[in-house]
Amino acid sequence: MIQQPGLDSTHVDAADIDFVHATDAEFLDVLPLHGASDPAAEPAGTTPGSFAMPADVGGPRMYSSPDTPGMPAPSGLTAWDFLPEGWVIEEHPEGCLGHGKGDQPIRAVPPADFQPVTQLEHARLGFITPEMARVAQREPHLEPGQVRDEIAAGRLIIPANRHHLEHMLDPMCIGRASKTKVNANMGASPVSSGTEEEVEKLRWAERWGGDTVMDLSTGGDLDACREAIIQNSTVPIGTVPIYSMIIGRRLEDLDDKVILETVEHQARQGVDYFTIHAGLLRSHIPYVKERLIGIVSRGGSLLAKWMLMTGRENPMYELWDDLCRIMRQHDVSFSIGDGLRPGGLADATDRAQLAELEVIGELTERAWRHGVQVMVEGPGHMPLDQIEYNMKLQRRKCHGAPFYVLGPLVTDIFPGYDHITSCIGATNAAWHGAAMLCYVTPKEHLGLPKRDDVKQGCIAYKIAAHAADIALGIPGTRDRDDELTRARAALNWERHFELSFDPDTARALHDEDLDVDTDFCAMCGHDWCSVRISREIQEIASGKDGRYAWDKPKITDALTEEQQEILRQRGVLDPEEIHRLASKTQTAMQGEGEKASCHSDSTDSAEARARQDEVYIDLNTAPAHNLPKHDSII
Repeated sequence: MIQQPGLDSTHVDAADIDFVHATDAEFLDVLPLHGASDPAAEPAGTTPGSFAMPADVGGPRMYSSPDTPGMPAPSGLTAWDFLPEGWVIEEHPEGCLGHGKGDQPIRAVPPADFQPVTQLEHARLGFITPEMARVAQREPHLEPGQVRDEIAAGRLIIPANRHHLEHMLDPMCIGRASKTKVNANMGASPVSSGTEEEVEKLRWAERWGGDTVMDLSTGGDLDACREAIIQNSTVPIGTVPIYSMIIGRRLEDLDDKVILETVEHQARQGVDYFTIHAGLLRSHIPYVKERLIGIVSRGGSLLAKWMLMTGRENPMYELWDDLCRIMRQHDVSFSIGDGLRPGGLADATDRAQLAELEVIGELTERAWRHGVQVMVEGPGHMPLDQIEYNMKLQRRKCHGAPFYVLGPLVTDIFPGYDHITSCIGATNAAWHGAAMLCYVTPKEHLGLPKRDDVKQGCIAYKIAAHAADIALGIPGTRDRDDELTRARAALNWERHFELSFDPDTARALHDEDLDVDTDFCAMCGHDWCSVRISREIQEIASGKDGRYAWDKPKITDALTEEQQEILRQRGVLDPEEIHRLASKTQTAMQGEGEKASCHSDSTDSAEARARQDEVYIDLNTAPAHNLPKHDSII
């Protein structure tokens, strides 16, 4: 492995780094190594490792991409600079009660008789809560003290309502010092779904990697649906309280009393974070008149209309301190909403969006003074070239508070595939600083996601989050990838499937064409399999590993019902083929000695090749390439 000497975990500017020059091969270019941690726990393969900046946990960059020239620099302020009135910072040169500001260990001293409630308040006092300890277990690259210090600096949050902790909540964290998280949206609408279906989608989202879930219900019994989701959830639950505030009343009848009572009620139910669109002000509304699509945020559009109808300022902004006091009592985190996020590429990074971000920075500071945890929501549609700027502008304006972004979608012309268009933007967003990614499903812009849409959205965003974590050099994030590569190199199909994120789909797609675990796959066949040929050329290390090596093809277990359904949904198998796959299970249950006719436990390599020949016909490509005819070509 190529390594760059002389780098440690302290911050190093890109300009200060001497690039590695190849001395033994003229064709090697200079590699832009920046000294980040290796994402693999142990050296493996030939990659030079991450090109990210060195890990800066405890500093403003944490895990970060190198800044392109012209990008906004990190803020020099943290939550330590926005303590409540009457608090002081006590320095402990020989202690270790926090490293949130510079290199000097510090902790805050509150007024007498103060009782901490929120995770932020405990962290400021130097305490490690059970929730912080649990987060450290789930983030092996972080020590409990680092988790505490990042919370105290405002750069990491643990969304864990005190009431939700009484149920099934398993504490997790959101911040750029931790692994990138994924949120799954769901919720009943006035025309579709209900409580039972939403709870089922919650379980489905948890299964497929949703780290948090937002209940965005706008129809049915919102209160019962929210209650059921909270009581059945192991992950944090977020809501947008304004949806409940306007059910059953005219928009213009929304008043301060309704707002505060609704927030108080949902906080007592156990909601872990609230999206509050308080950054959109009356003065911003004229900025949207030239937009191609206007205001696409539901909460933002409702509040903008309310302001125009009443002539008043945004009530969420005016009630911010009251909202902070309620949320502190229950340790509900803010997810400060981006009511003016762009809804199309043509409106990205415009005056309206940036003006709102300025106000969000102010609201972040005010929430920290109340001891409330904060993350900030970010844009949804954005050209690829503008993503880094937006991520790093938020880092500066909001002093490193975690950034939670929807996508962004990097093109607008693929309805039905927006889980892909947004996954591309999400990967870039996480690489450049976003801490949590709000998934987009194939149903985005088209309708309410169903069960399989939730799965597709979760998987697309787990891909984005995991890819970014590897690129950022978060320790250990590439280990499973390396294990799967070893299994693939050894042509150990079973281990290959076990290590995959969705084993059922991987197995079903493999067995659709060739349901014998041979030392080749159906894409290449025996003679063209590069991995098999490489093993003949030399014994590679992974091929010699006893955990992966195998000496003969073996029978494939019968496909599960779920795997069969995967193939049915692909629409490429006729009923007879479906029946053949299903009959494998049926045959196995008929008695001893009964085996599928296509293979057996004693299948050898010759028989495996024969099996291939039964299914596939070699194409005669010689004329197309002006090659002489060969007897082996049919």
